[in-house]
Amino acid sequence: MAVSKKKSSIFDGRRMAFVGKLASMARRDAARLARDHGATVLDGPDDSLDTIVVGEDDFPLPEVREGDELFDEPVRRRIEQGAIEIISETQLWHRLGLVDQQQDIRRLYTPAMLADLLKVPVAVVRRWHRRGLIVPAREVRRLPYFDFQEVATARRLAELLAAGMSPRAIEKKLELFARCMPDVARPLAQLSVIVQGKDILLRQGDGLIEPGGQMRFDFEAAGTEPPEPRPVPVAPEQMVRLAAELEEDDQLAEAAEMYRAALAAQGPNAEICFHLAELLYRQGDLDAAAERYYMAVELDEDYVEARANLGCVLAETGRRDLALAAFEGALRFHPDYADVHYHLARTLDEMQQPDEAEVHWREFLCHAPDSPWAEEARRRLGQP
Repeated sequence: MAVSKKKSSIFDGRRMAFVGKLASMARRDAARLARDHGATVLDGPDDSLDTIVVGEDDFPLPEVREGDELFDEPVRRRIEQGAIEIISETQLWHRLGLVDQQQDIRRLYTPAMLADLLKVPVAVVRRWHRRGLIVPAREVRRLPYFDFQEVATARRLAELLAAGMSPRAIEKKLELFARCMPDVARPLAQLSVIVQGKDILLRQGDGLIEPGGQMRFDFEAAGTEPPEPRPVPVAPEQMVRLAAELEEDDQLAEAAEMYRAALAAQGPNAEICFHLAELLYRQGDLDAAAERYYMAVELDEDYVEARANLGCVLAETGRRDLALAAFEGALRFHPDYADVHYHLARTLDEMQQPDEAEVHWREFLCHAPDSPWAEEARRRLGQP
């Protein structure tokens, strides 16, 4: 006779409501998790609840005032009296122990997934990672995984890009915050930062201020200044830094040449080969990109993202048998790599091997049920 697993009782007796937009998952999934841990989840705030969870995108809440549409008068009164606890989405996950489950990557996003979720180029996500604007929760064989806290930070960065700011202008604004608050390494992640159009504002008390303590500061000029003259690099490390800057300025051909110069100066390097392959792919030179991915894998067989990208390029150029080998090689080193299961499933479908494809569609959903590609997988499997 099967014995049912006892559910956690962390929130036994708690009556909970969710407010605002969640950064990590759909509200129905969050509500199911809360119920699994003993909470009674209400459709909205009422005078019987004792816990309000505020989505990360809307935390902290503004001061509760009369006329606030989120709460009626009894709820506002109970909040003011301390009878209702208000916690953030992140605090909820901490209490449930989800944040500390480093071995569980089902709620984590690879750079490709994060880029698709935010509708930005993957090269932009890599730039944020390289600059330290988003920090992976863990890395598996050079592949970074970002958790829902970093998704919230990345979403703010994407909002600024959508408002028309360049990546360089965003970084200049964040550098100003860092100079004014030297103890804060990552303002977007650590402070109550508000994104309004092209402005990054800090919530302090009842007001919003610019970095430096001023109510408003003209960042537009700082964002549109021509780049400062760059010194001619002499060391391979300087060449790599300059190549990254050229790539960030969308000078792709020049960046590729600088990466080649760095390889000529210091010899073969898997990381540089990978970046060069990415640039060649963006320029449409798929055969050259494949060769550089091959080289990255030859130099570092653990480089699973290079194996995955190689498989994608080979599949795109019609060399599907070779693509299968690249994908299978990546899975040998990292069996839980959801992106590879996804691309392998699509390639097998294109090769008219639906039974084999279905195995990888299911593996993909198992490892990344909240991925932006999950809906396609469910359609393929006939799941609601």
